[in-house]
Amino acid sequence: MRLKLKLPAFFRTIQAKLIIIYVLLILIAMQLIGVYFVSAMKNSLTSNFTQELKARAELLSVLAAQNLGTAGTAETRGEKLDNLGVLVENLFNQPGAEIQVLDSSGKVLKTSKWSHADYVGRKNTQTVVSMALQGIEDNEEYIIDDDNIRKKVVAKPVVSDGKIVGAIYIAASMSELYATMDRINSIFISGILLALGLTAILGVILAHTITSPIKELTRRATAVAEGQLYQKVPVLGNDEIGQLSNAFNYMTSRLRDALAQNEEEKEKLASILTNMSDGVIATDELGTVILMNRRASAMLFTEGEDKLGTSIQSLLSLPKDGNTTFVQGGMPTELLEIDTPEGGTSLIRVTFTPIHRREFGIIGTIAVLQDVTEQEKLEASRREFVANVSHELRTPLTTIKSYTEALEDGALQDPALGPRFVGVIQNETERMIRLVTDLLHLSRLDSKESPLRMQMTGIAEMLDEVADRFSFQMQEKEIDIHVEVEQGIHKVALDRDQIDQVLDNLISNAMKYTAGGSIAIKARSTEDGMLAISVQDTGIGIPKKDLDRIFERFYRVDKARSRNMGGTGLGLSIAREIVKAHGGTISLESELGKGTTVTFTLPMEMRGGGEL
Repeated sequence: MRLKLKLPAFFRTIQAKLIIIYVLLILIAMQLIGVYFVSAMKNSLTSNFTQELKARAELLSVLAAQNLGTAGTAETRGEKLDNLGVLVENLFNQPGAEIQVLDSSGKVLKTSKWSHADYVGRKNTQTVVSMALQGIEDNEEYIIDDDNIRKKVVAKPVVSDGKIVGAIYIAASMSELYATMDRINSIFISGILLALGLTAILGVILAHTITSPIKELTRRATAVAEGQLYQKVPVLGNDEIGQLSNAFNYMTSRLRDALAQNEEEKEKLASILTNMSDGVIATDELGTVILMNRRASAMLFTEGEDKLGTSIQSLLSLPKDGNTTFVQGGMPTELLEIDTPEGGTSLIRVTFTPIHRREFGIIGTIAVLQDVTEQEKLEASRREFVANVSHELRTPLTTIKSYTEALEDGALQDPALGPRFVGVIQNETERMIRLVTDLLHLSRLDSKESPLRMQMTGIAEMLDEVADRFSFQMQEKEIDIHVEVEQGIHKVALDRDQIDQVLDNLISNAMKYTAGGSIAIKARSTEDGMLAISVQDTGIGIPKKDLDRIFERFYRVDKARSRNMGGTGLGLSIAREIVKAHGGTISLESELGKGTTVTFTLPMEMRGGGEL
């Protein structure tokens, strides 16, 4: 369980946040400036300290070169060393520093520290000394002596007549430098604390000037929310808060106008709903009727006021699970049959439109009712007309006309062309008859005028008979056919003539596009208790782009080839309608160059619910 730290009320205000942010910004800025300033000051002091030591060592090396030369007698060299000692002890001596003059072997000749007089005659083996005796000019390092004092060490070679005759060694304490840095840090910290104190005071004043108008705006906004729309905030300037005050005053003015306009629109809407030709029903999120106009009451032959507060499910006689679907916004359109007082039936199309609110989801629904009784009658007439008149009739009629004209022009007397033209006319006539027959069949299926004559049928026997009907044609095309029926499948209630037509269409299609291959007719039961019958061939297959449209009426994959083979383009459509009338489904799977499998399912139970 996550615990939340609850701050005091003051620290949750904008005023406190502004003060804290202002102080933090100043603190961060001062810290950044301090780090940069202290670092730069330290580098500058250290660099100046080092340069001063190097300058002393350089000057002393020049003077020492005059006294460490090899020329002269032993007495003369002794005098020169004494002079060098005077220079080291008086002229170049500084507090906290030790200066040593070394010969070419690193042995101490003179030192500025009386306490280190015993160093004379000893060798200085430090690294900087060794590097100086090797002729390296720039030699320096930091050391910490036995008293835990940090020192800067500098060594310079002494060159006389092109030879290194010795070295100058200077070790100076940096205590004074670091003491200076500590004093600077103290001054800087005191300045930061003083600046933060002044910043906090200024932050309080600034935050108050910002938050005071905001508090006033909040008070006025609360009053507006409670219905006091004539609130007005004084504008104290042209800054952002002044602009906010102007916007608030403009908002309240627009809100008053909008509310007045809303009342006017409500009156207009009520007038429109009362007099519109379509019925309108409004419900809440639970499907309870809260509004019904006069036209909706007339369509449903009820009194609208009496139905307010009732469920729209009972009002429109929706299915049992319709109310749940309706409340979830999943019922866009419904076609209702309403019994009229005269004993007739009217068709009402109801269009449901859910009302959404982003934070709450569906908060209600508007149902629009339209009387489509006459429209449905006209639509049925149109479907009947389209079923009987098709552009597919034009091709055979055109062919018959052209060949008839040829016969009239003298081809009838030609012993070679006459019979041939008559045969073409006869074939086209038969093709047109087949097309019209199929159209009429589809029309009857569409209008439910072709009732199913159900009878118990043995599946194995039916499939064997279908295979026997096409055996001769398959032998001519060198096609093998075999039938497979799963064990346990015996008799099923179906319309034998209709299903025979489905199988004939499927096998005819398989034969047309298969040469020298095989066709398999299989029957099996599915997991959901349906009978699945499939016709599988090893023919040329169907392109993937055509699979979605293969069951459309008059749709052909290869139009020229289908017409030459006598197809009407209606076989699969008829098969689909027959299977649908039985309560089943039909599907097609195909791969170009490998073959096609068409599978349709039929219920294995009687419509009364008995097992077959």
